[in-house]
Amino acid sequence: MSRKINTEIFRPRCAKPVTWGITLLVGLAGTTAEAHQAGLSRGIYRVERLRLVSEMTFQNGELAAAIPEADVNRDGTLSEEELRAAHPHIESLLVRHLEVRGDDRACPGALSSARLVEGDGIEVRTYHECAAEPRSWTVELGYLERLSRGHRQLSSLEAGKDTSDAVTYAESRVLQLTPGTAPAGSAPTTPRKAERTTPGALFLLGVEHILTGYDHLIFLLGLVLVGGRLRSMVAVVTAFTVAHSLTLALAAWGLWSLAARLVEPAIALSIAYVGVENFFVKDAEGRWRITFPFGLIHGFGFAGALTEIQLPQQQLAPALLLFNLGVEVGQLAAMVPMLGVLALLHRSSWFLRHGVRLLSAGIVAAGLIWFVVRVRSS
Repeated sequence: MSRKINTEIFRPRCAKPVTWGITLLVGLAGTTAEAHQAGLSRGIYRVERLRLVSEMTFQNGELAAAIPEADVNRDGTLSEEELRAAHPHIESLLVRHLEVRGDDRACPGALSSARLVEGDGIEVRTYHECAAEPRSWTVELGYLERLSRGHRQLSSLEAGKDTSDAVTYAESRVLQLTPGTAPAGSAPTTPRKAERTTPGALFLLGVEHILTGYDHLIFLLGLVLVGGRLRSMVAVVTAFTVAHSLTLALAAWGLWSLAARLVEPAIALSIAYVGVENFFVKDAEGRWRITFPFGLIHGFGFAGALTEIQLPQQQLAPALLLFNLGVEVGQLAAMVPMLGVLALLHRSSWFLRHGVRLLSAGIVAAGLIWFVVRVRSS
């Protein structure tokens, strides 16, 4: 009798959070089908006497989202034909909202070209012409406000041997350079200290990427949801870490990579698979064996954002290393409280009998929704 009373008392405390959890899982899947995109671009702004030539590389899907009228077939990307027809829209976004001033005088601009590049990216070139050769340059990247929330750009303003490098974003979007003097740095609004250097910003981008990468977090939740010995769960997380670090390294050296149209649906299926398997396993013992191959796939998803923006090879390896370190720190920050909450929930016999299954069903539903959406947009 005592056991029955305790179970009934605990049930309402567990059932409502579990119901909320399922709703949250399915809601996230419906609203963040592209949860992986890091929101990253590269911009090189090069001074050529009277002219500033800009070369910007974006993820295809992000530029398509910024100019939805150009995505005629609504598949989330721009084809070569759509890109050619979209020149007026691209010029409106990336010329009209790219303000160039020489000695505080505005320099009018125009679109030079827009083309698809290897790795599902889009390269856009513009130029701004000044009436007289300026002694100092100011470049304001106003278009960053019109890209995805939290977007970062690895920006470089160059004049001969003088360079001003910064990681720019909507709230810190100004580059300044006076050739022949020390670089003026970026941003009239003072950026956070960690954002002032590319290494620090790439590390933070990795942290942000995993903490907002709901598909990765749901995958990890699915793996440890069934519980088990701490050693088993540590092995699961370690296998995932080693695997995705390996594929990040392979991508960094250009040895092996997979297209996003294959990686994104595969990640979604891995989430659904883990949810289904939760109905047939008692704990996380031995689960590292499936975590490792799935981690390889997730690693290609992590690397995709950096490879799409066509970083030079000498920059790609250190960028991926810093990004990966950020991912690991963010993953640890997410897993510690997750394991703590699950340890408390596992004290409930109701949660072990019913809660795990209900949440696993939500994980399966989220994975399948992501899969369908990503296949349709690939």
